[in-house]
Amino acid sequence: MTDSPRRTSLDALHRRLGATMTDFAGWDMPLRYGSEREEHLAVRTRAGLFDLSHMGEITLTGPQAGELLDYALVGHLSALAPGRARYTMICDAEGGILDDLIVYRLADEEFMVVANASNAQVVLDALTERAGGFDAAVRDDREAYALLAVQGPESPGILASLTDADLDGLKYYAGLPGTVAGVPALIARTGYTGEDGFELFVAPGDAETLWQALTEAGRDAGLVPCGLSCRDTLRLEAGMPLYGHELTRSTTPFDAGLGRVVKFEKTTNDGRFVGREALEAAAKRAGEAPPRTLVGLVAEGRRVPRAGYPVVSTGSGTVIGEVTSGAPSPTLGRPIAIAYVDAAHAEPGTGGVAVDIRGSHEPYEVVALPFYKRRR
Repeated sequence: MTDSPRRTSLDALHRRLGATMTDFAGWDMPLRYGSEREEHLAVRTRAGLFDLSHMGEITLTGPQAGELLDYALVGHLSALAPGRARYTMICDAEGGILDDLIVYRLADEEFMVVANASNAQVVLDALTERAGGFDAAVRDDREAYALLAVQGPESPGILASLTDADLDGLKYYAGLPGTVAGVPALIARTGYTGEDGFELFVAPGDAETLWQALTEAGRDAGLVPCGLSCRDTLRLEAGMPLYGHELTRSTTPFDAGLGRVVKFEKTTNDGRFVGREALEAAAKRAGEAPPRTLVGLVAEGRRVPRAGYPVVSTGSGTVIGEVTSGAPSPTLGRPIAIAYVDAAHAEPGTGGVAVDIRGSHEPYEVVALPFYKRRR
């Protein structure tokens, strides 16, 4: 007998809105409310509202919370200023990625780590294990928060109508406490769509009040509720990695072209952090001759690639890589994919590359990531 999926505090609201629900990482989540293409384009041109309450929040407190994070993660989190956030990763001793994370420094001695739903328990267990010897406490706060995101070019105006917080002064990857529609919230200028937007951490009991207020405030701006399906195509166009696809325990940050998040220069803990030696070796390999490189692929035809499909050389049919994510791109109007390919075929503009889609070699062009970048 399997456990039933968990439900967010907005579950009944999603069902009233007619959402198609799906089991995602043990949660019953809205996949779409109507047309996923229309939801995608709404975020690109207007605004979309997401329930992301499946994400996993873990709080670290104490005089050595920063040093603990420096040891447990690959980034230099003790250098983060209060009110700022940073994208980082947690790796195992072999340098394999356990998860990619966003860490918010809420105060001098308080940090919040936000993990992917599928890895939240793994991250919590690893942080708890790595906390030994540090004057810091690790707390599971997954039940303490609901998380709503308003994303898209109209999102600053929509949110500004509901809060007195200084949104103009809130930089990308920063967060501040405030009140939105009378609801206490951590307001963060972060997101996973490639657009400007905000993520709002609130008490679960306040989530529906906030959702309704945002919906009403965004009505004239064209805001629509959005599900996980369009969130995936939005992040794919923006070239953002997804754990379990571009990032896995068998890949290092350097394999994924994200070696910049690894901070070898941090001096806390005498420079020690979990996975350091393995990551130094991975950095050296990547600098010499990377076996495979993460690239973008744009279809010449209409057939859509999926994760796991082989990438081949059209001349010889030799397998030269593998698709990690693929979907139709509503913005480009063509199928796109992210793939790991042999370094010899990774240069943008490289021809002679195809994706094996059920035995048919469909031609693709190698392009630099991201596929889409918003105008600033």
